[in-house]
Amino acid sequence: MTDDHVATVGRGSWVDVRTRRVACHHSAMGDVRDSAFLRAARGEPVGRTPVWYMRQAGRSLPEYLRVREGVGMLESCMDPDLVTEITLQPVRRYGVDAAIFYSDIVLPLKAVGVDLDIKPGVGPVVAHPVRTLEDVAAIPDLTPEHVPFTSAAIRSLVAELGATPLIGFAGAPFTVASYLVEGGPSKDHALTKAMMYGAPDVWDALLRKIADIDAAYLRVQVEAGASAVQLFDSWAGALTPDDYRRSVMPYSARVLEGIGDLGVPRIHFGVGTGSLLGLMGEAGADVVGVDWRTPLSSAVPLVGDRAVQGNLDPTLVFAPTEVMTARAAEILDAGRAASGHIFNLGHGVLPSTDPDQLKRLTEFVQSYRA
Repeated sequence: MTDDHVATVGRGSWVDVRTRRVACHHSAMGDVRDSAFLRAARGEPVGRTPVWYMRQAGRSLPEYLRVREGVGMLESCMDPDLVTEITLQPVRRYGVDAAIFYSDIVLPLKAVGVDLDIKPGVGPVVAHPVRTLEDVAAIPDLTPEHVPFTSAAIRSLVAELGATPLIGFAGAPFTVASYLVEGGPSKDHALTKAMMYGAPDVWDALLRKIADIDAAYLRVQVEAGASAVQLFDSWAGALTPDDYRRSVMPYSARVLEGIGDLGVPRIHFGVGTGSLLGLMGEAGADVVGVDWRTPLSSAVPLVGDRAVQGNLDPTLVFAPTEVMTARAAEILDAGRAASGHIFNLGHGVLPSTDPDQLKRLTEFVQSYRA
């Protein structure tokens, strides 16, 4: 679809956009449960490796930049029509095998009343960082009534995506806790680790609170129609395996176990987590995401009888096409050793990525045969 077919700037254009979407997504014929993405996530045989991209619309699509102009990040995540439009954009552009629900790691906190905002060029900023048990107790539990816009967006998306699965999304407890404790992004997570080491009672209360909010938020998404979920741990790579096992893994496990009865594949992804992959699988993941720093051939033996997701270096999309596809072929071949493999970049799509090059990568992966 050309750029002329997407929404123009202005909030009054959504009705027109939504009338066009049906021609832009994958056919609604067939059963989403038989999709290549869900079959691979369940470790079942597939005819080809499925592919989708984290932060797949992100900041790289001109149509995304256009509809986000003048609209704050959290505001955009609370507008069902805008969420639907942004989630569908990469499905139109690339023909990927799954859509990732457009949301943000801190959205559930905002929804329950935590005073925070996402500042351009900075990231999430929390007005009153968490320091005490009283601070933790002041954070409400999440109920479906806090996120009606999420349910509305997912129902709209599922109706339009048809046989293309929708992946729900939440930030993992350690990463969300880091924002709450630090008051914003941090390079060393010093205050977060100080609480983890020095105030274990506060740490336990905080991570239990976040885990329960995460599980409730993911449940809302699945009950509205999401076919899988991804728990995203941006900062877990800052931890040693022992610290992760003792102080973080139990809470990620609490999230994943909390939605285990829903019967959807659970993807667990972290950045810089090569030393944690086995533990992240043990936390309850059906699919372990692998970032680009760890070769897939090394990761597969670590995760046991689980599917893997990944893991082309996002910068390789800037390389000549033949270089990019050669590296992608190596990853596709390595993924055959896993019980299932979902192709992805090893992190999100970079802002200056050429959409045409990502389209070439998608077509290569979908047509690749060893």
